[in-house]
Amino acid sequence: MAGFLPLAFTDKMKKLLGGKEYERFIDSYRAPRVYGLRINRLKLNTEHWRRLSPLGEAVRPIPWAEDGFYYGEGERPGKHPHYHAGLYYIQEPSAMAPVELLDVQPGHRVLDLCAAPGGKSTQIAGKLQGSGVIVSNDNARERTKALAKNIELAGVRNAVVLNEEPAALARVFGGWFDRILVDAPCSGEGMFRKDESMIAEWEKHSIERCSVMQRSILKDAAQMLAPGGKLVYSTCTFSPEENEAQIALLLAEHPEFEVIPLMPQFGWTSGRPDWLAAAETAGLSAERLASIAGTVRLWPQNIEGEGHYAALLQRKAACEGYIRVPEADVVFEQEFRPAQEEKFKHRSGKDNGNALRAAEKRGGSGKDSKLSKKAGKGSAMSRLSETAADPMAAWYAFAEAHLSSAFEAGTSRLQAYGSRIYLQPQGLPPLDGLRVIRAGWFIGELNGRGVFEPSQPLAMGLRREEALRTLNWSANDPNAVRYLKGETLFVEPPELNVIADEENGNGVETPPLKGYVLVCVDGYPLGWGKYADGGMLKNELPAGWRLI
Repeated sequence: MAGFLPLAFTDKMKKLLGGKEYERFIDSYRAPRVYGLRINRLKLNTEHWRRLSPLGEAVRPIPWAEDGFYYGEGERPGKHPHYHAGLYYIQEPSAMAPVELLDVQPGHRVLDLCAAPGGKSTQIAGKLQGSGVIVSNDNARERTKALAKNIELAGVRNAVVLNEEPAALARVFGGWFDRILVDAPCSGEGMFRKDESMIAEWEKHSIERCSVMQRSILKDAAQMLAPGGKLVYSTCTFSPEENEAQIALLLAEHPEFEVIPLMPQFGWTSGRPDWLAAAETAGLSAERLASIAGTVRLWPQNIEGEGHYAALLQRKAACEGYIRVPEADVVFEQEFRPAQEEKFKHRSGKDNGNALRAAEKRGGSGKDSKLSKKAGKGSAMSRLSETAADPMAAWYAFAEAHLSSAFEAGTSRLQAYGSRIYLQPQGLPPLDGLRVIRAGWFIGELNGRGVFEPSQPLAMGLRREEALRTLNWSANDPNAVRYLKGETLFVEPPELNVIADEENGNGVETPPLKGYVLVCVDGYPLGWGKYADGGMLKNELPAGWRLI
């Protein structure tokens, strides 16, 4: 493939690297690419996955990624039922490095500013372990569909997905985030070996154009980082104009930022401030300029992975001119219709606040971290008719009929946006006016008959023990693949696992067999089925989630 590289690119690399290092660099394009996957810590740990998966004995650890593994070119992990259960994410090995450098801890507020298709967002979510919040944003509307789906597939409960320009976010989230990842759009030189189509993109999208865009993105990102917070800037390009130059410009404009030096380990090499032109370093002291050597570049001739660059920066704990947006005191009755949710109106004509207040009267405060069973006569199924056009009340009725007492909503708040119900992380500033793709964990909505229908994201975010009715097949069972293909199945009652759950504090009541069933593979959810008379399991897996 080396012969197909653009001449302007190879001439530049030859000038930067010179001699034998350039020859090694070119030789790397003749070597086969490597393949990686990363275990989803929200579902299981690496040790459990290696025991469970047929790939467990064949993979090799990626040295810079805690949960990352190399797998062989002939393997097809994307076709395995475990992929559809969200147990791992297929990701280029070098692309796992930026999140590892970001030092995300449970409870942090994290922004993934250029997030699509979502690999790094799901990696961040695994670090958060359900605590804190991740705001995943991409300004390209067409890319947010894959972003939202990958977050949902991973079972992330504490994410908000937005489709905005960075400047619009900066007006809402000033000084709000503890961690920010800017995996910036770039010329893509580091991906030439992985994806030859990137060569045509490189020739179409000039380095100069990308540099202007990157500077604007970093400028807005800087406004959103809290004092003491950390920011990782990363690209998949070698160009110093898109890498060290962007860090130099940020340091010159923001004296409250400093580079946290990264160790050149795993075959990584130090940043090269000496590659910068005088115009790119204007206004920087010699010491500040030298600190850029503490950034890292991942060269394909030195590692098993594609080309990347990463810089870790921190805002000083005490700095002037930045006021952190206070936590929102979100009241349960708050009516909030983001721009992206305007199309979801109450079909009955009730306003959002009335629906929320009605649900509260039925027993849901919206502030309870655990859904307890609610008192009342009759079965939960019979009470569904009382909830028509009231999405919050319908959700409580569904939860009573289909979820066990093990289900916990954590610190999230139930919010109704039109007919849709979300569990939204607490403390978010008002999102009015922003283009919202997912306002939190989307758990379901009212259908045209006023009945609550659980969402696929709800199924993927649940643990097996949180559902009252479950089916569990091994990955080798043909029924698992038949379910993933969208087929209707017939299941004998003994195959269903039905939890006898506490009911109203008056002992134990076994729910009926009929109802929604959480379908699992090796103990991990794949989606919903609906069990009916005669043993028929109606397949509720959405078309876009099926195995093709």
